[in-house]
Amino acid sequence: MSIYVGNLSYDINEQDLTEVFAEYGSVKRVHLPTDRETGRKRGFAFVEMGTEAEEASAITALDQAEWMGRELKVNPAKPREQRSNSRGGGGGGGDRERRNYRF
Repeated sequence: MSIYVGNLSYDINEQDLTEVFAEYGSVKRVHLPTDRETGRKRGFAFVEMGTEAEEASAITALDQAEWMGRELKVNPAKPREQRSNSRGGGGGGGDRERRNYRF
């Protein structure tokens, strides 16, 4: 399981999150997504802890807690959804040899 942490300050870093969540157990991993184009943090993170009991404790304690002037949103993370092909699918046979036909 993983924890979703939303409404984060853009000034936080992985170490900040590790310290906060370590109060509730062992932190295995912290992921702070960034925008591909700007490199700026996106205002949310994912935290993985040692056990589900530790994660449940952290969620209960930190959801709606104020941290760095913001009210945190802390929930179990939802599985990532499959992305559809943004070009609309289809396949155009782009590698095919072009042929000149006369009619």
